[in-house]
Amino acid sequence: MKTILVIGKSGQLAKELSDLGSEKINIICLGRKEIDILSIDSIIDSINKYSPMAVINASAFTQVDLAEEKVQDAYNLNAIAVGNLADACQQTGIHLTHISTDFVFDGEKSKPYVTSDKVNPIGVYGTSKAEGESLLAAKHDNFCIIRTSWVYSVYGNNFVKTILRLIRERNELNIVADQIGTPTSAKYLANACLYASVNNVKGTHHWTDLGIASWYDFAVAIQELAYENKIINRIIPIHPIDAKDYPTPAKRPHYSVLDKRSLKTTFNEVKNRHWRANLEAVIKELKKGEAKSE
Repeated sequence: MKTILVIGKSGQLAKELSDLGSEKINIICLGRKEIDILSIDSIIDSINKYSPMAVINASAFTQVDLAEEKVQDAYNLNAIAVGNLADACQQTGIHLTHISTDFVFDGEKSKPYVTSDKVNPIGVYGTSKAEGESLLAAKHDNFCIIRTSWVYSVYGNNFVKTILRLIRERNELNIVADQIGTPTSAKYLANACLYASVNNVKGTHHWTDLGIASWYDFAVAIQELAYENKIINRIIPIHPIDAKDYPTPAKRPHYSVLDKRSLKTTFNEVKNRHWRANLEAVIKELKKGEAKSE
């Protein structure tokens, strides 16, 4: 049986990866209690203990606004730890798949970002993730970086769950309509990560669901699909607003759509769908979960 070591345990991607374990592939997820990714020795000890064929780094500081305040914490997880993982995997000859973000770009383009576009982050979160990419490339020669965007699932805290909660709590919502990207199902992203590990995929790639959307489009679709699937019992007005009318501690890219050509080349064997189809699947999964808990 092949073993894949996943760094991260409580996040939505790590949980989706855990669900992919099978008779052929043993997926072991390590949290902070099991591994210290700020220590190269701790990482090497874990690699020696489990003898994995590959490592997937699903850990990150992803709270974009909080990163502006907790700068060192963001750099510790998003950059220093990535460099340590790269060092440890290089020393042990292990393939490393690392998850990065659309936020490494400034959002000034008007067409999808390709993997070779120069990074130019505009906030601490994006800057720390870009530094992690750079450290990985400098320290390891057998790696795969997968940039993604707007990740959500049935697990953890994410935009889908937040919108569902707000629909139940409020009588109307104002959602930013001039930031454009692509929602991405963590379940399908997990499949891409596993594929990269098993097939020793190298280089930098982009993986998101198909299509594009604004946060407003995303919120409207969440409400429509949740109502159709009877996970909410009412429709409330959702108003489009400009980002300037909803100031946040961190600046966000105006346009961060990632070019998806890797989906048709390197990852052509991995199933993917339009973001709305994947969203409906998650809504239905959330409904099942709520029914079980009643």
